[in-house]
Amino acid sequence: MGTDPRDDTVERNRRPARWFHAGVYVTVLVLLATGWWLLLGQEGSPSVLARATGMSDADLHTVTGWVLAGLTALAAVFGARGWRTFWRESVRFHRGDAAWFRRWPAAVFTGRFGHHEGRFDPGQRIANLVLVVTLLALVVSGVGLALVSGGPAFVWFAQVHRWSTYVVTPVVVGHVVIASGILPGYRGAWRAMHLGGHLRRTDATRIWPAWTDRTHADR
Repeated sequence: MGTDPRDDTVERNRRPARWFHAGVYVTVLVLLATGWWLLLGQEGSPSVLARATGMSDADLHTVTGWVLAGLTALAAVFGARGWRTFWRESVRFHRGDAAWFRRWPAAVFTGRFGHHEGRFDPGQRIANLVLVVTLLALVVSGVGLALVSGGPAFVWFAQVHRWSTYVVTPVVVGHVVIASGILPGYRGAWRAMHLGGHLRRTDATRIWPAWTDRTHADR
């Protein structure tokens, strides 16, 4: 009898989380691309995305923003349990987190991360909080800009939208680089949100040791 290839893998994320993540990252990438295009004063010159969709960059940005707002509302209504778990794990910090951060710059190349507790590593926890806060600020301010035509409120929404973009952009770029697995220490991490959410047990143990031991010890 052959062995099941999944015997040496662990499931990191289930289907609803993977689909939500996919919807968010597609819309966020479109929003960042069109948003920066507009911020750089290129409104009169259609971007590649604008030409591909037949829409202006401003209209594409607005429509995609409404899609992200809809995804956020759906997650709040139907994913309450998942959000509670996400927040509980993201705000939980431990005594050994400082040591993890000291080893992290070298570990992204060597894979020798410090031990940490919880579902997320200390860097992920901070990134989670920054991403959620800034994306919510972008959604709320974007809705405000769409509904308010002028005045002090419009100016305030525009400022919040602009500065949230400045903050979220490097965090998103860093997340993409790490999650893609191109850094040796994060080899295989991309499988956690793709191909069924399963990744090799050795990769899971290297990146999330305590979570892997606790969740999959008896499998």
